Amino acid sequence: MECTIDWMGRDTKSFVAITGSGHMVNMDGAPESGGRNLAPRPMEMVLVGTGGCTAFDVVMILERGRHDVRGCQVKLTAERAPVDPKVFTKIHMHFVVTGKGLPQTAVERAVALSHEKYCSASIMLSETAQITTSVEIVEG
Repeated sequence: MECTIDWMGRDTKSFVAITGSGHMVNMDGAPESGGRNLAPRPMEMVLVGTGGCTAFDVVMILERGRHDVRGCQVKLTAERAPVDPKVFTKIHMHFVVTGKGLPQTAVERAVALSHEKYCSASIMLSETAQITTSVEIVEG
């Protein structure tokens, strides 16, 4: 896996990332740090990647279990250390999984498997952050 990050110039704190799969992602700093708030912050992208990683796992695990999953949303809230390095110290992930007849135990198991075995991002972040989860199932 690889990516390239390019700074967009001296009068900005904007960066463009080009991923190894050929996709482009913009990032920017907060105005108090010289950014113009034109794109997500780099640490927001870490949180986004973690949410995407675990949501992907949950859907795959439920599909492999032949469950009729039709939607998966995960809302992440995080706290960071007050001083540098401002690592994540707490992350809560609230999963809202939609489907037909989804057993609570199957959804909770999928979330647990993601965090214990499959989601590289959340497993790495658990080295500095206390990660908690909650699950809500919507029939539909």
